[in-house]
Amino acid sequence: MYNTSCFDNVRGRAGDAMSTMTTTWTEETVEVGRAQIQLVRGGTGEPMLILHDEMGHHDWLQYHEALAQRHTLLIPSHPGFGKSERLDWVMNMRDYAGWYLDALDDLGLEQVSVIGFSFGGWLAAEIAAMCPHRFKKLVLVGAAGIKPPTGEIYDMFLAVAKEYITATVLDPAGTPEFEQVCPTEPTTERADAWEVAREQACRLTWRPYMHYPALPHLLRRLRTLPTLVVWGRQDRIIPLSAGELYHQAIEGSRLSVLDDCGHRPEIEKPGEFIDLVDEFLDAG
Repeated sequence: MYNTSCFDNVRGRAGDAMSTMTTTWTEETVEVGRAQIQLVRGGTGEPMLILHDEMGHHDWLQYHEALAQRHTLLIPSHPGFGKSERLDWVMNMRDYAGWYLDALDDLGLEQVSVIGFSFGGWLAAEIAAMCPHRFKKLVLVGAAGIKPPTGEIYDMFLAVAKEYITATVLDPAGTPEFEQVCPTEPTTERADAWEVAREQACRLTWRPYMHYPALPHLLRRLRTLPTLVVWGRQDRIIPLSAGELYHQAIEGSRLSVLDDCGHRPEIEKPGEFIDLVDEFLDAG
């Protein structure tokens, strides 16, 4: 078991909670969907599923701490990421989504709220398109999966891992948690985990790169699922036009755009991000 440290630089309701509370979280290996999966679990309250981005889950961050005050966070490392078993039969994101539905059965998660980041946002959208009633509420943050009408998705495979992670943040020097997610001198374990994540992301998203042409049409099935789309206005990884298309494709969805923010609003604007998510989850 692990104890998180307190943070005092997050504003608003989330910051008030985080300045006085810490959360105990655990990392375990569980068998779900006939695979051995690394699962981080922490917090208290109604379960919430967190689907990590293309670089994997490595840290318990400020936004985790804030969400964990009212939710039990379940953060699986996707098959082939982190310490999770790779599934050779999973060849694309639709396969991944099908596997996740089986895994959610084994975890006993019927109607659960989910937050998906980038690659994980695409995955959440694919799962929801298959079975929208499986989720209670859906939050997509800088989600891949849709080809931007204007601009291009950043090719992460033309850069080394540190260069790519640096590009995800508009102002690394002004982002207190940037050094935590992208250390100046990463450990060998962290560097190896980045490369494993990049290899798996490449297997699943290379052709076509980081999107599925049919996805905007399939998203009509989400019209009864409350959905929040969150984007940084200066996102250099996936242009805002993709977020606008997600919003257009999901009837009744809400689009929230954060100014002076890149691809990682959860660490670049943690207070604003948590306030948006809390307001959305609290709404009837």
